Amino acid sequence: MEIKVPGSHAEGRGRPASAPPPMGFLGHATRYLFFTGKGGVGKTSLSTAAALTLADAGQRVLLVSTDAASNLDEMLGIALRNIPTAVPGAPRLSVLNIDPDTAAESYRQRVLAQMGADASPAERSTVREQLSGACTTEIASFDEFATLLSEDDARFDHIVFDTAPTGHTLRLLSLPKAWSGFLEGNDRGASCLGPHSGLKMQEERFKAALAALSDPARTTVVLVTRPDQGAMAEAARSSEELNALGLHNQRLAINGVFHASDRSDAVAGAIEALGQQALKDMPASLQALPQDTIPLRAFDTVGLPALRALLSPRQAAVAVAPPVALAPIAADHDLATLADALAAVGHGLIMVMGKGGVGKTTIAAALALGLVQRGKTVHLSTTDPAAHLESTLGGALPGLRLDRIDPRVETQRYVDKIMAARSPSLDAQERALLLEDLRSPCTEEVAVFHAFSRIVNEARSAFVVLDTAPTGHSLLLMDATGAYHRQMMREFEGKNAGHVVTPLMRLQDGNYTRIILVTLPEVTPVSQAAALQDDLRRAGIEPYAWVLNRSVLAAGTHDPLLAARLVGERKQMARMADGLAKRSFVVPWLTRPPIGIAELTRMVSAPKAGDAE
Repeated sequence: MEIKVPGSHAEGRGRPASAPPPMGFLGHATRYLFFTGKGGVGKTSLSTAAALTLADAGQRVLLVSTDAASNLDEMLGIALRNIPTAVPGAPRLSVLNIDPDTAAESYRQRVLAQMGADASPAERSTVREQLSGACTTEIASFDEFATLLSEDDARFDHIVFDTAPTGHTLRLLSLPKAWSGFLEGNDRGASCLGPHSGLKMQEERFKAALAALSDPARTTVVLVTRPDQGAMAEAARSSEELNALGLHNQRLAINGVFHASDRSDAVAGAIEALGQQALKDMPASLQALPQDTIPLRAFDTVGLPALRALLSPRQAAVAVAPPVALAPIAADHDLATLADALAAVGHGLIMVMGKGGVGKTTIAAALALGLVQRGKTVHLSTTDPAAHLESTLGGALPGLRLDRIDPRVETQRYVDKIMAARSPSLDAQERALLLEDLRSPCTEEVAVFHAFSRIVNEARSAFVVLDTAPTGHSLLLMDATGAYHRQMMREFEGKNAGHVVTPLMRLQDGNYTRIILVTLPEVTPVSQAAALQDDLRRAGIEPYAWVLNRSVLAAGTHDPLLAARLVGERKQMARMADGLAKRSFVVPWLTRPPIGIAELTRMVSAPKAGDAE
């Protein structure tokens, strides 16, 4: 019998009285549900489980991924496409992935179609070139996103969004307001995408998207966190920024809450104690939100049965299977060994990359301190809009320069530079028009790329450690790097191009750049690290090493629930050893949070007794 989740958007028959109550964000589900939060907190698992629960209750649901590095395909066992695709085994559930490359090509074709039959091949070529960069990729993805919000598609009762990690998602959710403001009074339809972009024609769609996001009767934002101080601090900041954007209908979902079943297990006790302390210290802004709690499960959330069990209240009472005896892990490389290898080079760029939430910032900060400890001068920076480096370090150290690529600061710097260079040759009206075009949200992407290029060049004579944004956002930055490289090669074609060195060429040089891929010993992070490695290799960039972070197996535990998860951890280690990683380094789960210079330095120093106790 088809049933309805009580209070949901569409009509239905109602839930039987014997059924357990649903999670709060499902009990009164609005048409649009956004799941957002720090990388690695379980947004994809919760959003997919929520969409599946709604569909099982008789609702027609579209699950949408806005993450360029989405792993929905692995979770659901289907190929993701840019059109709604039915999920086998889940009637009434469809999934759609907003793929940036596909969206960008579709956008280019629509723009070219607006030019008319009288446009010359040269004009079409010029416009296509204008639409080849990262700006187009962002606006095309946003255009797909805005369409879902502005059109009341009768095929679906609910649209559930699995979003990219926080910084990128806040950028996406701010675009309806940014583009609406940019187009207000701009009757030329021009932007950094060129005069043929036709953005003015989409102004009403952007306004409709903004109206949908701001309507609490239509949109709910579920802030996903774990019982972790960093994740909760980011959720609190996100809540404030979303309120500033007009998205006030928010809920908090605390995922992966753990209760130790064996009090003699030091690792299990420490995990529980840290989680409980984080819950106790929860920011006041989060305490004020309606909350749902999801316990840590003994299984990976891959496949429909696991996803259906994730939000089931009955699952908490399911007995954990007896732990399987596992041989001790043979980890012959730790983070100190990696720091030694990097320091031996003398200088260069070290880029730390991976899925959100795997601990990139921690590893980047620890490696930077390890280099300083070994007598090197280091510039530590980040491309992540969420930027946690300062709070992770918690202090200053001689020999270490810390900053970040701040999009707002870099955008203003870029605008000032362009205005100063071009203003002398323009009259007052032309200067006003140029400044108006530079107000385009696309300008930020260009400005961030220029800042990234400056940092890459610094590594010619010093160590630069770069903590990157989560995978999807980093891939967009790589796209901009590739587009700039192609542009430079075209400009110098037939000339003395031997003296041209682009940022992409720096990244492709294994003696100049060392890419460190960080992952966790779980299915999804390892799969996404492998996919990122494939993307980098297609661009001619070869990763130097993998870091397997927060290994409970390496730390040692006999808690039944944690031991049940170790079987999966061992499988992921075997995947890495079987040709995925040329070099691998293991960081055990630490009972003391790796925050502050002292704790981070311990990670890159010679191992001491008790470090992983």
